[in-house]
Amino acid sequence: MIKESPPIMPAEWEKHRGTIMIWPERAGSWPYGAQPARPVFARLISEICAGEKVYLAVSESGENSARELLKNEILAERVELWRVKTDDCWARDMAPTFVKRGGEVCGIDWAFNAWGGEYNGLYSDYQNDDKFASFACGKLGVRCISARPFVLEGGSIHSDGCGTVITTEECLLSKGRNPGLSKEQIEQNLKFFLGADRIIWLKRGIAGDETDGHVDNICAFADKNTVLLAWSEQGEQGEICRENYEILKANGLEIVKLPLPKVSVTVTEYEIKGLAPCEGETVREVGERLAASYVNFYVCNACVLVPQFGDENDGNAVKVLKSVFPAKKIIPVRARELIVGGGNIHCLTQQIPE
Repeated sequence: MIKESPPIMPAEWEKHRGTIMIWPERAGSWPYGAQPARPVFARLISEICAGEKVYLAVSESGENSARELLKNEILAERVELWRVKTDDCWARDMAPTFVKRGGEVCGIDWAFNAWGGEYNGLYSDYQNDDKFASFACGKLGVRCISARPFVLEGGSIHSDGCGTVITTEECLLSKGRNPGLSKEQIEQNLKFFLGADRIIWLKRGIAGDETDGHVDNICAFADKNTVLLAWSEQGEQGEICRENYEILKANGLEIVKLPLPKVSVTVTEYEIKGLAPCEGETVREVGERLAASYVNFYVCNACVLVPQFGDENDGNAVKVLKSVFPAKKIIPVRARELIVGGGNIHCLTQQIPE
């Protein structure tokens, strides 16, 4: 009997076969039928597919708008549409987490419960989202490895591609994820499915993050020795940043500070009026703070896409990313229409390693 190769979760900057995204539609997440957000999605997809294929999931009702805004990319076969019903569009959390076993790419199918299930989930109708990872594996023709009933979202982990995975206690130890498991048992699951030999546990993520502190808003690997850490000096957020800095430093990593927006990004009355949440869905309020962070960038084959918020730190974020990814083109993208949906560029994308 041939022993199977152990898994490893590649780093995001390694070569991609493609990127999975999902076209926005959910009325409780995206104001005015996602009409303001869809051109921004199309811009992201156009930039990504300059260097790799984009596999775009669309519903029957959303397909026409995707075809209209992406007609050139679809005609050039740089975008492949998948007709499938989903409940929302956060591909990072719903799509498979990809690992490699030897030369084989496999997809991990975690259980998905809308960021907390009955405890503090953001919506209750997440059954279609929960099925999406296995669907995507089938469409891609890759082996699907079930991690069920273990609950995990892709935005809660970052890998250096060499066996180190970073996460947060705030998220993975949340009562809405795997309350019957200890921290040690959760760590063993990460090591087993992702092939990690070291888990770095940060304490908390961005203050007020409705995902319970996903790591992809607070910290990301730039290479195997370097992390980008969201940074603020003020208040609770400053305390969180300093706490995480000391943990990363103790683990021997080089830390590059990536400033958070100086001015908080909040929900407007106009945006609230354009939402139509379902029963059991979290309802936003005027003035509610959104978890805006430049760390929610995405490294694809062609470039690095970095969110912009109309803030004076927008340009500083671009400069920092240029310094840590000197061989990559850094492309700033207006993200106001994305963050109001509850996440950002990294949250909306899931890379498929080559």
